[in-house]
Amino acid sequence: MKISLDKDGLSLKDLGKPLFGIGLLFAAFFFGRGVAYVNQEETGELTETVNSAVMEAENWGLGFGTEGAQPTGNVTTEELGQYDAHYVGDSSEKVIYLTFDAGYENGNTAAILDALKKHNVSATFFVVGHYLESAPDLVKRMVEEGHSVGNHTYHHLDMSSISNKESFQKEMDDVANLFKEITGEEMAMYYRPPQGKYSTENLKMAKDLGYHTFFWSLAYVDWYQDKQPTKEEAFNKLVGRIHPGAIVLLHSTSKTNAEILDELLTKWEEMGYTFRTLEDFVK
Repeated sequence: MKISLDKDGLSLKDLGKPLFGIGLLFAAFFFGRGVAYVNQEETGELTETVNSAVMEAENWGLGFGTEGAQPTGNVTTEELGQYDAHYVGDSSEKVIYLTFDAGYENGNTAAILDALKKHNVSATFFVVGHYLESAPDLVKRMVEEGHSVGNHTYHHLDMSSISNKESFQKEMDDVANLFKEITGEEMAMYYRPPQGKYSTENLKMAKDLGYHTFFWSLAYVDWYQDKQPTKEEAFNKLVGRIHPGAIVLLHSTSKTNAEILDELLTKWEEMGYTFRTLEDFVK
């Protein structure tokens, strides 16, 4: 298995915080989100089948079939639904739910927000503590322009390794509290597990805290800063694999995403797709 290096969400100023220890932070740094995507993007095959009665710690994975059809997840929508967790919407409607993971700011979010505003599309940005600390003005702009901001945890750790409810809740509460301090508003009760790692206990804890957990049904390898996909590579995945009810995950750190989003939204619209919010989804 190829392991990717992903610094998404790790703040250098947080490395000294004692909550989980330096060792765990470095583990999160080196094992990053690429683990969650490897089956989806490089092989197109499912990760190991999960027994719904157990659902031990797993990486979220997808299997793609016919072009334009919904992929299958390594857990069914029915199994996830027990925990208010989701990865795809209604297969009968050409609707897209657009989401962005925002671990740090590197100059691309403004262009992404510009494209969304041009197309009158509301998205959800899943943020970590470092993003809130370093880019509060962009977070305020997200809110002002009608976007939702969801919880991606404070330190972007492998939450499936946390069995203590108090520690799990602190990761969530620290993000929500800082968001309210910055914007004066309550954070949307949407949670995206860092690295796509999850367990039954995590999903239960998130639900008990009032969160809906959102995985995804379409993403592509867009997080390597020194190996950004070309426009052609991006369109091949994002247009070729779009499907009704898609929950699309993109990274706001991607230069390619910032450059193509206007044209991509236009293309999806020409294909007959409309955009809805996660608020619409949970209703």
